[in-house]
Amino acid sequence: MDDRGTLKRSPLDAEHAALGAKLGPFGGWNMPIEYEGALAEHRAVRERVGLFDLTHLGKVEVDGPGALALVQGVVTNDVAAIEVGEAQYNLVLNEGGGVIEDLIVYRMQAQRYFVVPNASNTHRVLQVLGEAETPDTVHLMYHQDWCFLAVQGPMSPRIVETLFPEASGLSFMRCTESSFRRRPLIVTRSGYTGEVGFELFTYQDIAVDLWRVLLGAVREAGGGPCGLAARDVLRLEMGYPLYGQDLFESSTAFEAGLSWAVSMDKGPFRGRDALARQRAEGLPSRLRGLRMHERRHIPRAQYPVFLGDRVIGEITSGTFSPSLETGIGLAYFWPADVVAVGDVVEVDIRGRRGAATVVRPPFVDRSPR
Repeated sequence: MDDRGTLKRSPLDAEHAALGAKLGPFGGWNMPIEYEGALAEHRAVRERVGLFDLTHLGKVEVDGPGALALVQGVVTNDVAAIEVGEAQYNLVLNEGGGVIEDLIVYRMQAQRYFVVPNASNTHRVLQVLGEAETPDTVHLMYHQDWCFLAVQGPMSPRIVETLFPEASGLSFMRCTESSFRRRPLIVTRSGYTGEVGFELFTYQDIAVDLWRVLLGAVREAGGGPCGLAARDVLRLEMGYPLYGQDLFESSTAFEAGLSWAVSMDKGPFRGRDALARQRAEGLPSRLRGLRMHERRHIPRAQYPVFLGDRVIGEITSGTFSPSLETGIGLAYFWPADVVAVGDVVEVDIRGRRGAATVVRPPFVDRSPR
């Protein structure tokens, strides 16, 4: 907690302060926003490697004979299709099909799953899982004493596989168990930057040691620590939606363009009936990508989008892309078919219009695979 008792702190808080990080509130935590600067950190991840502290994210274990049935009835994707050692992107919906949360489900053992929600929604996801019905025994455990680090960038395999040989050969969205300082550790080939990368979960009592070892290796490779500002630019260049920015309870999984993460044929799950109705009736809105024509025009959240004199959409996330050297953004358009990929629209940027082309993300030619 901070002095006012409002923010949680990472076990690496002192490390970040010693490195000169700019710290700020995020999802109820006091987290590093930037160190050297978002542009330099962005470049390090795209060209070399960067290290992130993501301990603010939730870490929930679902274990027991009823684990599969429980998770399957809560999330949208077909969890039964993933094997031990695999991970899967998922959504948790309300009964109206609106997005409560997006998260990753890892299958660690036959009856043991690891669920990682966003910081602000961890307790809500715990509540949804706790209230869901299952015919068999399930144990839910919220790992408040775990830390979460990410090594991201083209040089990350050399670093992580040297320290953790079990990670060698992991393909995208695969996970394995290892150890550090004789403590258990989960290594996953996943991330939120669009680059090849790894995410590591372990206990807080060895967090400082692990951070220092990783940071030393990252610095030797020409990288450094990275904050949440760079992470936001990296994820937006890939078109990855962020809960609270691009994903809302008022918009469904289909409207958010995430139908690929929904398995309508797997059986009942929260929000399925609403999605079935919407699929039959048509979408009232649709999340799409925008690339600005002029470098000086930077879209930001809540800026209106025009087609002629008519407002047809609103920016949800927007930034300047260092990779493209122009503004990019995600926006909801209504109705869903009001524009198509390739159409030109205008964004109102503080009273001035800037032309933009509707594009299909990712905005940059990168892949985490």
